Parts: sequence; C-alpha cells; structure tokens
Amino acid sequence: MARPGQRRSGRARTEPGAERRGAPRTDPGTQRRRSSRPAEQGIIPVLAGLAREVDAAVQRPPTRPAVRTKFQVVALLVREERARLMAGGGPNERRAKDLKRLDEVATQLARTAARDTSLLELLAEDARVSDAARAYKATVMRAGGLEPPEEPEPAAPAAPVAPAPGTEKRVVPRSVISRQLANPFLAPDFEAAAQRAAPRARRLAGWELLDPLFRSFEEAATGAPACMPLPEPRPVPTPAGRELMPHQARVVAAAARGHRTFLLADEPGLGKTAQALLAAQAADAFPLLVVVPNVVKTNWAHEVGLWTPLRQPTVVHGDGDKMDGFADVVIVNYEILDRHVGWLGDLGFRGMVVDEAHFIKNTSSQRSKHVLALSERIRARTARPLLMALTGTPLINDIEDFRAIWQYLGWIDATKPLGSLMEALEDTGLTPADRGFYAAARTAVIDMGIVRRRKIDVVADIPARRVADLPVELDGAVGRSIRAAEEALAQRLVGRYRAAVAARGAEVDGVDPDLARRVAAAELKDASSKAGGENVFTMVRRIGQAKAGLAADYAAQLARNVGKVVFFAKHVDVMDTAEQTFADRGIRYASIRGDQTPRVRAKNIAAFVDDPEVAVVVCSLTAAGVGLNLQVASNLVLAELSWTHAEQTQAIDRIHRIGQDEPVTAWRIIAAQTIDSRIAELIDAKSGLAARALDGAGEDDDTSSTDVQLDALVGLLTDALADEGAGWA
Repeated sequence: MARPGQRRSGRARTEPGAERRGAPRTDPGTQRRRSSRPAEQGIIPVLAGLAREVDAAVQRPPTRPAVRTKFQVVALLVREERARLMAGGGPNERRAKDLKRLDEVATQLARTAARDTSLLELLAEDARVSDAARAYKATVMRAGGLEPPEEPEPAAPAAPVAPAPGTEKRVVPRSVISRQLANPFLAPDFEAAAQRAAPRARRLAGWELLDPLFRSFEEAATGAPACMPLPEPRPVPTPAGRELMPHQARVVAAAARGHRTFLLADEPGLGKTAQALLAAQAADAFPLLVVVPNVVKTNWAHEVGLWTPLRQPTVVHGDGDKMDGFADVVIVNYEILDRHVGWLGDLGFRGMVVDEAHFIKNTSSQRSKHVLALSERIRARTARPLLMALTGTPLINDIEDFRAIWQYLGWIDATKPLGSLMEALEDTGLTPADRGFYAAARTAVIDMGIVRRRKIDVVADIPARRVADLPVELDGAVGRSIRAAEEALAQRLVGRYRAAVAARGAEVDGVDPDLARRVAAAELKDASSKAGGENVFTMVRRIGQAKAGLAADYAAQLARNVGKVVFFAKHVDVMDTAEQTFADRGIRYASIRGDQTPRVRAKNIAAFVDDPEVAVVVCSLTAAGVGLNLQVASNLVLAELSWTHAEQTQAIDRIHRIGQDEPVTAWRIIAAQTIDSRIAELIDAKSGLAARALDGAGEDDDTSSTDVQLDALVGLLTDALADEGAGWA
C-alpha cells in the first residue's frame, strides 16, 4: 500500500502482471486527491498512449497475443470511462472535453481494428477476458490514477462432466445397444485406479501455476517451433503401397515407446491423420474415438482404410441409425456430439483423437464441455489412454487458447497442473518467483507432447508437389437427389445396352466392352446436343454446387492454419458460395473471374500477393488457370474437378513455380460414392499416360476431356451391369 501523500508516476508502459511482482497499490483516497492533477495526468492520456502503441504494433504483423490483450484492455476501459462520464461525473464542460478525448481514443482503436479485423471479436460484449487481461487492466487503471475495484475470490470451477441426461436430445444407436448386450461388463482397469492414488506433498502446492505456464510461451519463446524430443524413425508396418515419411515415423515411434499424449500441431499437408492412426496402432488404442469437423469425417474413414485396413471404421451421421456399434474406429463430428456424448462415454474407448482441436478453445461452449467430459471419462476408465489433439493452429487469439486443449489431454484441470506435468514442475526446483522458471516450465509442457513441424522444416521428407484427395459426404436432400440422378442415368445406359443386345439376336456372355463403349458414346453424343434433361454434364455440375460450401469450409480452415490459400472452381455459382462463406467467417478474399477488366484483375492479384490480410483468392479455373503467379501460397483447393489432367496441372502450376520455396499441396475435394470419385480416378490414370508421352516412353497422348467423359459413362454402365448380374445370381 502506498503511504499517505505518496505520488506515483503516470507512466503507462507497465507490463502485464506487474502487480503480482510487487507493483505498489494506491490508497483508497488517491483517486479523489488526484482529481486536481494537470490535464496530462489521469486515465485518458494513459489510454491514448496505449492506443498509439497498439496501432504501431499492429502495423508490424503478425499481431502478438500481448498486443491483442492490450487492445482489449484499452477498449474495455474506454467503454467504462465513457459510461462513468455519461452518468454525470464532473462539471459539464470538463465532462464534454473528456468525452471528446475518449472519442479520439475510440477512433484510434477503430483504425487499428481495420488493419487487423480479427481484433473486432475482442470488442464483443461476450468476449472472453483472460486472467492476464484482468491483471493488465488493473495495472493500467493504477497508472491512470484509478483504484481497481476489489474482485471476489473466484470459486473453483467444477470439473467438466457430461450434461445431465434429459437436458438435451440424446440418442443411443441400435447397433451400440447390440454391442452393450454382447459385452455387458466392461473389464475394470486396476492400473487406472492406482494412478488416482493420493499424491505426495508438493512444494508448489500454494502457487498459482496456470497463468505462469501460459505466459511461459511468450516470455521464454526461443523463436523455433515448439517440439518435444522425438526418437529416431524406425520401420513401421504399413499396408502395401503406403510408406510413412521420416517425420511421421518419429511420432509413431514415440507412441510405440509409451508416450500417450500429443498436441500434434504440424502444418496441414504433413500427414497428421496417418500419424494419429498409426500411433493408435502402436499404442493398441482401439476402440478409438475420433471427433472431427463435418467436412473431414468421410476422409477419416477413407484414411482408416488406407493406413489401418484391418481396423473397421464407422461414421456417425445424424442419430447414428446406420453406424456399426462394433467398429474399431468411431468417427463423429462436433455438430452432433451433443446427441451421442452419453453412450460414447460408456463404450470403453482406449484412445481419443480430436481433429482441428482449436474448435474447442472456448471452454464455455457446449462442444468443448462434451469433448472435455469424454476425455475425462476415458482417462477414468483406462490407464494411460492415447489422447491426441490435431491442429495446425493451437493458438487463435490468445495464449490461453491452450487451456482447453491441455485440459483435454489431461495435463491440467481448471485450476492447476496435473500428474506428470506437476511432477516435472516440481523437479525443476524453481517457483514462479525464480528467474529461470518460465523457460523450465515451457520445456516441461513441450515435453508432455507438443509436436510442431512446418513444411519448410521437413522439406526433404515430402514431394515438391502433391495432390491430396479429400472425400466429402453429400448429406441431406441434395445428396439423395444426386445419387438418385446417377442411378437413373445408369439405368438408362443399361436399357440402351439391353436393347442393343436384343437387336443383335445373339446371346452375349458377360459384358461386351466394345458394345458398352458404343452405348456410352451414344449417350454422350445425346447429352452434348440436348439443352435440358439429366445427363453426365448436369450431374457433375450439381455435384460441384453441392460441394461448394464444404470446399469453402475446408479452405477457411486452411487459411486459419497456414495463411494464404488459392481456391479454384469452374462455375460462377460455386465461386459465389465460396466467397459468401469466407465473408461470413470474417476472412478477407480476392476474386479472379473471366468477366473482369485487366485493371480489376491486376488489382485483385496484387491484393492477394501483397496484402497480408487477404487470406484467400477465389479463382475461375478457366480464367485464372494460366498466366498467374500466386506462389505466395503453398496450398490450393480444387473445389470442382476438371475433365482433363492438363487443366488441373495448370491450376496447380499457379503456385508451383519459380519462387516457391515450400512444398505445394493441392487439396482436391471429391464427393464420395458418386461419379465424382470415378472422374478423379480417370484423371489420375490419364496423367500417367501423359507423363509417359512427355518422357518419350510412349506415343503422344491425345487424351481429351471427351475421353474422360466417355470412360466415366462406360464405368457407370459396367458397374450397373455387374450389380444386376450379382442380383440375379
């Protein structure tokens, strides 16, 4: 406490947390005595100075978490001071002058937020105020001659538990009931109970540790990616034709050695899904629960088939009516987790993976509460389960975005470090008051299982350019309509084929490939000449429209994870849907279309290349497929498939060109269980022919879009005839 009459400097540059490190507190009467100080004293000049500092920092991107905290605190105090003045504090003339000065500070904040629009969410009424922000707010108030209000001691939050049954719609799929009846008793894990024995007395028991742990990632940052020590890669059994890259094998080796918690924060394109599945294999962590965004859950099932083919996946849609309760890998998306959290907690999972784990950063959201509750129930039932959080961006707004992920992994609870992390902090022999604590604490957390590699760090492991397919499920009425249209097209082809066979007057043994090709060619000719009616062209167009939102959603995730992304589409309505999705998510984008003037086109290209705030460029596949240099990005999304491999390659070459210093990944969005998948396979097959022709290993490749369209119809007809024959058999 300050002695009576003691003066305090009005300096505003007081670092957050200074109060806890011994900054003096003011006397309760100080605020009244300081009302007669000169104009340059008081809270408003302090806020003005801080607003200028924040604006200068934002002009040097990226905006650091500490700067975001300072911005939020200044905005909160401007709001509170305005409310106090409007309530009638001080003479009218002085109040009007102070309100005008506050308006100037608010205008400065608005200009700053225009430079970094992500700051706008900190101004929301329900924006979360971190402990660090509250501490810094108190420091700023004291620097401005105000006494912060006394805050009551916060009650310890209750441990996360599943919401009580009946508070929301819950379901138990029929196949899950069958599994429970087949296995009525879940074998107890006595090792798990032993691990919950009373801990020994702790030297750090009286210290507040969570805030220092979070701040250690700012104050003790080394400038290098945070990554735990990983063992040397060793041979990992993989299916034929599949091979892990060295950086992937290191994580699997760590799981095989007994490590069980991972915050896998590799950049997109480095194969986090394969690492998670093979780590589960090495840890014998089946049955495995996988919680993912809706856009990638079909891809997860596909990856299970590729990397762990002996394990049966099941994807939970809606109420789970079609899921397999006996599967080894249960894949569920965040959006429907509330319906299934009850039975998921009782199934006996030995491992859990949370993909795009930054989705749970808000610990007060229902999705976060469900994920944390499931994690706790798995840890309570199973000793040392495999828990993995996968995300390219564990931090979105603030260093405390770590909180929910660390809780999910069991490293901390709502108030303190747990288990191995607490033991590691004890073993340092340091306390938060010691100089070396922050560096030691950061290392202790990283060693719990943080793994962060960038493309540039493992460039020798991965090809310079690759195409990664992302299967998506077309749900709802649109998906059913497209599948019905494809079935009608197949039946029309079968009818033509049967009529041609009957016209011959001779029996055909099996499927006549020449006849099938002629039937497909006739259908293709009719489709090309008709303006209306359902055909292969209109069906592919509808598939592109149905994929548009999913493709844009994935591009938005990429943009938040790795920065700039190039988005390619063939049709204007798909581009429109994508741009609306980006606008709704607050992601700035540029657009390159065929109807633009050269001046507008050049302006939009420059915005994407030069403006760090423009994260996505939405390109027409025909208008922007050639003549552009967009190598500022290394990730590209192909929302619609081309009819030729050359067109796809030209799009990828917009970023894979001289000046590109990172491996390039093209993410091809494919509608599963539709003709889209067949077209993708044909394009890839044709690419092999083209490569042989260009390399001089064969004749010139005359493959055209017509070849792909024709082969797609032949395949559709052949499959339909085979299914018909199987039905007769």
